[in-house]
Formats: sequence, structure tokens, C-alpha cells
Amino acid sequence: MRTLITLPHLLLLAGAGHFMLLAASALTPLVLDWRGRLEALPKLLRQLFWVYGVFIVLTIIGLGAMTLRHAEAMAAGEPVARSLAVFAAVFWGLRLAVQLFVFETRPYLTNRWLQLGDHVLTAAFVFFTLVYGWAAICPGI
Repeated sequence: MRTLITLPHLLLLAGAGHFMLLAASALTPLVLDWRGRLEALPKLLRQLFWVYGVFIVLTIIGLGAMTLRHAEAMAAGEPVARSLAVFAAVFWGLRLAVQLFVFETRPYLTNRWLQLGDHVLTAAFVFFTLVYGWAAICPGI
């Protein structure tokens, strides 16, 4: 029997998921009122905060684009593509750990939409970690 969901399909879904994640992430500065809340910080700290955010966005764009372009190679375990899968699995695994054990989001989840968004983000981080972990540890299966 032919499997409908394969690692290449999951990788393509993960690659596209990065861009959906960015669409949701674009709301974060508005929802958390970065401009207003960061105003009390010295200028350098405000700049660092925004620069770090931009670099994270660029990393997510890169992971999404490279996954979409090289999903077959990642699924086959080609060395450079497999290294990308390892990096992505570690990146998203650490992001998941931060989501679960470091960030205290509860005070900001003031309505059902924000609560749902938090759960969707957590589910996306789990999905990315598992898919890239699969591609890193046992590609070709």
C-alpha cells in the first residue's frame, strides 16, 4: 500500500509553514506593543531588540526557502541537506523548549484568539522539530 504522507511531503509542508509562521509573527510587535514598551529602554537596547528580531525573521525565511528548494535532498539524506535538517531540528527544538519552559505568556493571552495562536505556535514548533528531526536522524524512511 502506498503511503500518502511521506517525508518529502512533510518537509514541503514545514517549508511552507515557515512563511505562515512569519505572517503570524508579524503581529507580535503590535500585540505586545513593542514600540511603547521598549521606549523606556536605552536606544542601543531598543536597536538590539529590533535587530535580533530581524535576524530571527531572516533565519526563518532561509529555513523555509531552503526546505522548499531541497526537500527531496533532505528526505534522501544527502549530506549538506541532512546538515540543514540537523540545524533546523536543533533550532526548532530549542525554540520549543523556550516556548514551554522559559516564556511566561499567560499574562498576554487575554482572549481566545491569542490563546489559540499560542497553541498553534506551540504545535508548529513541535511539528517542525519532529519533521526536521526525522530528516536528520533517519532520512530515506
